[in-house]
Amino acid sequence: MIENFRIRVFRAVAQHLNFSRAAEELLLTQPAITQQIKALEDEFGVPLFDRGGGHITLTACGKTLLPFAERMKELSDEAFAAVAEAFGQHAGELALGASQTIGQYLLPTFVAGFRRTNPKVKVTARSGNTDEMLEALLAREIQLALIEGPEKRKDLHIEPFMDDHMVLVVPATHGWANHDITVEDLKSEPLLMREFGSGSRRVVEQALSKTGVKTKDLTISMELDSTEGLLNAVEAGLGITFVSRWAVRYQLSLGTLKIARVHGLKLSRRFSMAYPAGPEPTGIVGIFRTFLLSQATEMAPKRIARTNAL
Repeated sequence: MIENFRIRVFRAVAQHLNFSRAAEELLLTQPAITQQIKALEDEFGVPLFDRGGGHITLTACGKTLLPFAERMKELSDEAFAAVAEAFGQHAGELALGASQTIGQYLLPTFVAGFRRTNPKVKVTARSGNTDEMLEALLAREIQLALIEGPEKRKDLHIEPFMDDHMVLVVPATHGWANHDITVEDLKSEPLLMREFGSGSRRVVEQALSKTGVKTKDLTISMELDSTEGLLNAVEAGLGITFVSRWAVRYQLSLGTLKIARVHGLKLSRRFSMAYPAGPEPTGIVGIFRTFLLSQATEMAPKRIARTNAL
């Protein structure tokens, strides 16, 4: 079945509570969105949105309609997927969320590999820190979250799909470049960190805690909300930082940044996928899950040969 277009517009506005953002998502003009919502309200004979006070909220009738609109989308997706499967292909939509390291350095490769064998699947993706992606998953804004975990939550199933290792990055001219240091040495240098809620920050703090070093013992000179921001700040001489080995490959190749090896600090971790607790995912989500479990490690970018510190 083809999903009713007005219901699709309603669902987009209800999700964003913003006509402009709904228009961007659906590649329509804002007046067109407004017209479709008005026509739907005329059809039901009731207002679906309260537009007063400069904010858009769902009315009681709008809240009643929303779960039906979501079910109509699910049924439409199932219909398209069933027809495509009968033809020997998989089709549908896959909404992914990824923590920033995965989203920026690995997800494009994963999606490209997946779509080579599933060209009829439309993939959308968004990124943020680990906590943000898990909340988006619970809000059903995405179907699968790829995170820097694992995180322990009863309402979600967390499943590792590949290993990662974090490294200490310093300016190319730093005295620690390509040298071994101790955990105690870290207390003497300005340290750049990701923001609270970041999986990367959590891994670093937990690893340091196991060696007896607490966050308060460090000189955290700046917090940034992206890995690229951290790397740029280190290049500018503002401090040192810990990042995923995948994130710093090109800077190491160019020689603009170097690695310092911290004796006794274990920063291995696993990248994980998260989905709602219960049965294993089926349909397109299940196919992508199987793809990641079987091919993620093989598809990950190769290490740069000259950076044997990785």
